[in-house]
Amino acid sequence: MSPNGISSSPTEQWITHEIARADADGPPTLWTEGVVLKNFKGFGGCFNELGWRALALLDEDQRKTVIAELFSAGGCGFNYCRMPIGASDYAESWYSHNETEGDFAMQAFSIARDRRSLIPYIEAARAEAGEDFYLFASPWSPPTWMKFPQAHNYGTLVWEPRYRKAYADYFVRFVEAYAETGIFIDAVHVQNEPNSDQKFPSCLWTGAQMRDFIRDHLGPAFMAAGLATEIWAGTIERGDFNSWAGTIFSDPEAAAHIKGAGFQWAGKHAVQRTRHAFPELPIIQTENECGDGTNTWQQAHYVFDLIQHYLSNGAEAYVYWNMVLEPRGTSTWGWQQNSLITIDPDRRKAIYNPEFYVMKHFSAFVRPGAQVLKTAGPLASNALSFQNSDGSQVHVIQNPFDAPTTITVRGDREAVSLTLAPLSISTLML
Repeated sequence: MSPNGISSSPTEQWITHEIARADADGPPTLWTEGVVLKNFKGFGGCFNELGWRALALLDEDQRKTVIAELFSAGGCGFNYCRMPIGASDYAESWYSHNETEGDFAMQAFSIARDRRSLIPYIEAARAEAGEDFYLFASPWSPPTWMKFPQAHNYGTLVWEPRYRKAYADYFVRFVEAYAETGIFIDAVHVQNEPNSDQKFPSCLWTGAQMRDFIRDHLGPAFMAAGLATEIWAGTIERGDFNSWAGTIFSDPEAAAHIKGAGFQWAGKHAVQRTRHAFPELPIIQTENECGDGTNTWQQAHYVFDLIQHYLSNGAEAYVYWNMVLEPRGTSTWGWQQNSLITIDPDRRKAIYNPEFYVMKHFSAFVRPGAQVLKTAGPLASNALSFQNSDGSQVHVIQNPFDAPTTITVRGDREAVSLTLAPLSISTLML
């Protein structure tokens, strides 16, 4: 069977072509030498209310096509996804699952609102993705009555034992309520971006507070409830290793309850130190940086760089942010962001953006269980290489320059040569 490849550029996307074999003894520009990660888990995106609202603009057949493009084996094959606990900044408005002040027993807890958008969105995705589907959840803010000051933005969790216990019970009730719908929550991350004071739902934590909350409340609550759901330290958006991963995982009692660490945004600068300090600790990337709603090809190359950074440093999953939005991707709180797919409300049509193709160049070919290989050669900083469990190798390469460039890639069994178009992303299957 001839080696083949697929390429995308600003002028044409998802073009299939055969690749010429090269002299195996010639000088390659990319080769592999060892393994970075033995068990890659997958790619995915985040479910948000505004995404489902955009999909609702399409007729049923078109909506099914978009879901298939994201989650089916013939599309992106997303299998590792995220959802909010209560409102994210891409909810239609603020809400939590219990706004009844003083309800420490969680008697008023409800996921009724999620049945409108999030649950149908997740169910549609799972139907395409199949059984191998991992879902993690994180809050952007606790219920407002649990915070000081009582607001969905800014503030902190009231740091009294009864509030911490009630908040741990809030997580338990969330996992149990979703289980009753048939949706298993594989993991929870304690707080989205715990260092960031935002105008949208947010809550400030220190690393020491997250450590103590997991050790003294959340971990014991999950154990008492018999939950199989994992607890992760995330989603960390700062590069300060000592204040976060160093603080949390150096405490053996806290670490005993925690499966891994999740990083996003500036947290990428702590990934390498975290992996060095705790080499057996699972690490994932939890949220793609969001752009500005213009969905340019230049921004797509930046996403490639992010994927290359995280996976080269041992992250075992990569999660995009908003998969589907309306034009300009404006949040309820006024922030314009990119998406994989834009739904044109006038033409009732799906538009596949550059970052869709970047993600698909990886996720359509790299399967769960793949090894992430260490790359070498002049092209190594613009490439990622994988070996699937069936022995096939996948090389994803970008040409970030304005001119074409000819490369030679040496795999385990053969060497190939091809010319990369300007500003292109290519996937080679050997």
